[in-house]
Amino acid sequence: MNTVHPTLPLSEQIHARLTERLQPSALKVTDESAAHAGHAGANASGQGSHMRVSIASPLFAPLSRVQRHRLVYDALQDFIDQGLHALAIELI
Repeated sequence: MNTVHPTLPLSEQIHARLTERLQPSALKVTDESAAHAGHAGANASGQGSHMRVSIASPLFAPLSRVQRHRLVYDALQDFIDQGLHALAIELI
């Protein structure tokens, strides 16, 4: 069940989604869009196009690095489909 509220800033929506799906023990979501103004994929608002996720989850324990990244991408696929241009993932 998706409990993300669409009126929240994208960084908060992503935080909520990852919390819901991956039960992280540590999670930080940073909107880095302003640093990419004028670059490909940037939007006029300067928000919501380039995100950085730092995450640790007990669900990652048996998985390879690639599989862990895939879980994060799969959890956020609809955000990517709706225009999230860049997603940097740091496994912590």
